[in-house]
Amino acid sequence: MSEHNNLMQQRKAQALPRGTGTLCDWYVARAENATLWDGEGNSWIDFAGGIAVLNTGHRHPRIEQAVAGQLTKFTHTAFQVTPYESYVALAERINQRVPVAGQAKTAFFTTGAEAVENAVKIARAATRRHGVIAFGNAFHGRTLLTMAMTGKVAPYKRDFGPMPASVFHARYPSAVQGVSTEAALASLEAIFTQDIAPQDVAAIVLEPVQGEGGFHQAPVEFMVRLRELADSYGILLIADEVQSGFARTGKLFAMEHYPVQVDLITMAKSLAGGMPLSAVSGRAEVMDAPGPGGLGGTYAGNPLAIAAAHAVLDVIEEEGLCARAGELGARLDAFLQALRPRCRAISDIRALGSMVAVEFTDPAIAQAIQKKAMENGLLLLTCGAKGNVIRFLYPLTIPDRQFRQALDILTSSMSDYATDAEHHAVTA
Repeated sequence: MSEHNNLMQQRKAQALPRGTGTLCDWYVARAENATLWDGEGNSWIDFAGGIAVLNTGHRHPRIEQAVAGQLTKFTHTAFQVTPYESYVALAERINQRVPVAGQAKTAFFTTGAEAVENAVKIARAATRRHGVIAFGNAFHGRTLLTMAMTGKVAPYKRDFGPMPASVFHARYPSAVQGVSTEAALASLEAIFTQDIAPQDVAAIVLEPVQGEGGFHQAPVEFMVRLRELADSYGILLIADEVQSGFARTGKLFAMEHYPVQVDLITMAKSLAGGMPLSAVSGRAEVMDAPGPGGLGGTYAGNPLAIAAAHAVLDVIEEEGLCARAGELGARLDAFLQALRPRCRAISDIRALGSMVAVEFTDPAIAQAIQKKAMENGLLLLTCGAKGNVIRFLYPLTIPDRQFRQALDILTSSMSDYATDAEHHAVTA
């Protein structure tokens, strides 16, 4: 570690609580598209994307231009005090694209957790019920309600109890974890018989593809039967697409991969290309359930973030990022599949568009590969219930040459776990 970074680490330890942990021991000075630089000129290829925030890359020129233009007009009024046209226009654009049945409406907030909490508020107002069912290994946020909905204790719930009442967890279907569609549906029925009557449940909330949980995708059959189950009891179905939205899976929203639609959908992260913005969209009659003043927030729908989000939608469409996600994801999946026979430490590979993950037999292996990759100039993130999964969240705007370079680094970073001398032959 350099003298500068060592000093910064000491300053951080003195100034910040230990709960604000960081992955890197270096400090970013600038960024562009898929590259990060520290203050000493060292660079890294960014396969973390600010935790799925930068599908359009760091400082996309269109987004910079949009934010700069808004800066010359106004930076804040609070929409519920003095509204502005750009907020309404963005809602109109999202309403046209969101995968819900019939007319949609949208409200903007600031963080992903805030969007999830408001989706629950809307569902409770619409159904006049209180219960919420989420899933094991889910991640929905760090606020008190979303922490209760999150299906992982450490580090998210540990030391912070007790949790809010009326939140229950079903099993998320995953073949690699030995949970079938039947078993997942049976766990829901068990909740109805053991914990809360279905007539008291306002909403079932799930990630179509679990993010922090390890990039497990809900099977089509499960989603279809979950929709039927929810309808049979008058329960609203909420998709948390905070991590899976905005072209990451090859569609604007992951729910577009399914033949059914949800009642409410939450989004954030890549919605505004690095600016803090989240949203809840849903069926108009459901969204209209809360009375005036029931939804909002001082910074909700900040005009700078709204301007950035308009630019994000333009970039996704004009640069064909949904198709790009499919192309890059297919290349990465093929690369990992070719590497798998030579690397017995790989236990599973999961891919939907560019929402790609590789699971290892031991968390220590995933962490060692992550560490070696960083030493070689590639920033990776782990996830999963055991921390044994490496996920890939590169900008969809990454140049082909840099993508190939990243896979070369990944190959060398995994070389210690190859079973023969031919591992270097694996290419992108």
